[in-house]
Amino acid sequence: MSHTVIQERAAGAIIGALIGDALALGPHWYYNLAELRRDYGEWITTYTDPKPGRYHSGRKAGQLSQAGIILTLMLRSLVECGKYNEADFCRRLDEELFPLLDGTPMNGPGGYTSQSIRHAWRCRVEQKLPWGKAGGHADTTEAIERTLAIAVRYAFQPAELAIAVANNTRLTQIDDTVISMTVAYAAVLSMLVQGHALDAALSGKLMELVKTGKLPFHAVTFDDLQPPRPGDPDPPRAGRFASPDALLTPSYMAQAAADAAIRIEPAWKVSIVYGMPCAIYHQLPAAYYLAARFRNDFESAVLHAVNGGGQNLARAILTGALAGAQVGLSGIPQRFIDGLEDAEILMSLAKSLATQAGGAALPVDHEICRN
Repeated sequence: MSHTVIQERAAGAIIGALIGDALALGPHWYYNLAELRRDYGEWITTYTDPKPGRYHSGRKAGQLSQAGIILTLMLRSLVECGKYNEADFCRRLDEELFPLLDGTPMNGPGGYTSQSIRHAWRCRVEQKLPWGKAGGHADTTEAIERTLAIAVRYAFQPAELAIAVANNTRLTQIDDTVISMTVAYAAVLSMLVQGHALDAALSGKLMELVKTGKLPFHAVTFDDLQPPRPGDPDPPRAGRFASPDALLTPSYMAQAAADAAIRIEPAWKVSIVYGMPCAIYHQLPAAYYLAARFRNDFESAVLHAVNGGGQNLARAILTGALAGAQVGLSGIPQRFIDGLEDAEILMSLAKSLATQAGGAALPVDHEICRN
C-alpha cells in the first residue's frame, strides 16, 4: 500500500472519531428513544445543539465534548513529541484540563466530565497522588477515546502500540479486562489503517500477532482454536492479558453483519441488541458491527451509531474511527468536516499524525509523570 493511502486511512480514523464525537454532542445520553425522536426528529443527520438542561448544555453544534477535547490533547502531544511521551501527555492533563475541573460531572470543558477523569482529578488535585496511582475502576471506553490516536501513530508497530496503549489506559482505568479490550480495539484500528478488512479473517490475523509475541494476549489453544494434545507443554504464548477473546470479537461482529440470516433492522437498533449503556462490553460489539456493515459508507456507519441513543457519543467515536480508517479521509462527506468547529486545526493535527503512522519506528517513551 502506498504511503499516500496509509496517510488517507490514518487521517480518516482521527477525523472520523472527532466527527462522531461532535455529531453525538447534542443528542447524547437519551435512553428514552421517544424523547430522542421528540427533541431531534426521526433521523439525526448533522450536528445539533444540546437541549437546555441536558448533558453538554451550552455547547453548540459542531463543537467537541470533553472526550474530543482530551483526544485533541493526545493528538497535540503525539504530533509535537513525534511519538508517545507519557510525561508530556500527563503534563497536558495537569496543566490544561485539570485546572478547569471541580470534580463534579456537569462541569468542565465540553460540558461533562466522565467518571474516570473525575477520579483522576481527585487523585491528582485533591490527594496529590502521583500518576500511576490515579486510575479507577470505571468499565467504560474512556481510554479508547484518546488512545485511538496512539493506535494510529503506531499502526505498523504492534508491540509498541500495545505497550503505549496499555500504559496510557492505566493512567485512568486499571481494570485488566478494560485494558485488554482497549488494547484490542487499538490493534483492530491499526489493522484497518494498514489496509486490512474488518471481516471474518481479521481476528485470525490478530492471533498471528499473539503467536509471535507482538500482542500481549494469552493463548492456550492452537490453530483454529483446537485444544492442545495430551502431554503437550503449555504453549509459550502467555501474555499480559488473560485471554485473546477481545481480539476475536471483531470478526464475529463482521460475520454477523455479513450473514443474510442475521439482520438488525434498522441498523441503529444495534444499540438495543448490544445495550445502550456506557460499559465497554456494550460499546465495542456495536461499533465493530456498524463499522463492518457500512465499511464503505462512513455516513451510514456514524449516523446509525448516533441515532441509536444511550451512550451514542462513545459509540459514534469508536465507529467513526473504524469507518474513517476504512474509507480514508477523502471518503468522509465534506459537510461533516465543514461543520466541525476548528476543522482546519483538527485536520492539520490529523494529517501531521498520519505522516508519522507509516514512518520509521521510534522508541516509545515510558517515562511517567512524577508530580
